[in-house]
Amino acid sequence: MSSSTQQWIGRRVLVTGAEGFIGSTLVDLLVEAGAEVRAFVHYKPYAEKGNLAHRLAPGGPVEMIAGDIRDAGRVMDVVAGCDTVFHLAALIGIPYSYDSPGAYVQTNVVGTENVAEAGRRHGVRRLVHTSTSEVYGTALTAPIGEDHPLQPQSPYSASKIGADMMALSHWHAFELPVTVVRPFNTYGPRQSARAVIPTILAQLHSGARQIKLGSLTPTRDFTYVTDTAAGFLAMADCDRALGQVVNLGSGREISVGALAEALIAASGRDAEVVVDAERLRPSGSEVERLLSDNSRAREWASWQPRVSLKEGLARTSEWVAGNLELFRAERYQV
Repeated sequence: MSSSTQQWIGRRVLVTGAEGFIGSTLVDLLVEAGAEVRAFVHYKPYAEKGNLAHRLAPGGPVEMIAGDIRDAGRVMDVVAGCDTVFHLAALIGIPYSYDSPGAYVQTNVVGTENVAEAGRRHGVRRLVHTSTSEVYGTALTAPIGEDHPLQPQSPYSASKIGADMMALSHWHAFELPVTVVRPFNTYGPRQSARAVIPTILAQLHSGARQIKLGSLTPTRDFTYVTDTAAGFLAMADCDRALGQVVNLGSGREISVGALAEALIAASGRDAEVVVDAERLRPSGSEVERLLSDNSRAREWASWQPRVSLKEGLARTSEWVAGNLELFRAERYQV
């Protein structure tokens, strides 16, 4: 075990949004590093345990607590006794934010205030808050550094800008030890079909001969999920990142159209790509280019992606093929 993982042995760590795609992967890394994990998940009136089912054996290192990030009292209770807080709980997905922007404000902005205030009251050692590269909007300069202007091109990105500022305000106003991590497009096993890579793979492995997508020209910077989760761990112990924003991205870009061709190759299927008007974003809202400058993460914490895009797509293709029951490939999910 490396020194970077040994330092987690015996720590009590809270992960909000722990059942999610990145959150559950982060829980896995923390457990493997020896941490005692408290997983805060959105309450459901049924017994499905989702992405954490494999971690919930009686007496195990993961304690699941249900609640709502908008409930300040509940959040205050779950933060108590925790050394480190990784805040990933959020309302995600751009299309639905056009229909219900207020819900994004309540969950993302108010929810982050609840977590930050609880962290301040309980004196946590570190709060790592999750941002998104969507806050940058279409790249004005590339690669995108952390000082790039913030452009709210969707209600979702606007709510995340607000959440980031709320977290950072607690550093400036109250000296809360917070770091904002800004992942670029993360992909891998457990991601839902609202994202482009599992959308394409679900169609391919369901036998589709046409792959339906929105705009093919935007470029994105993709990072495999275990690399993104490792970046969270690195930032939690990087003092230079206190009160700062840190990008987590590969530093490489690929167009959606080229990505689709790479996924067709990874799946071993034969299909053509067509544009589906239902999947196009409103005019002025499409982010045309995202390419990260990951210098801070590399220089401050020696973090860099380890899984190549080719290898990551192959792993993800295999996972989607084995879990097709989780997808409804014939129906677009916002």
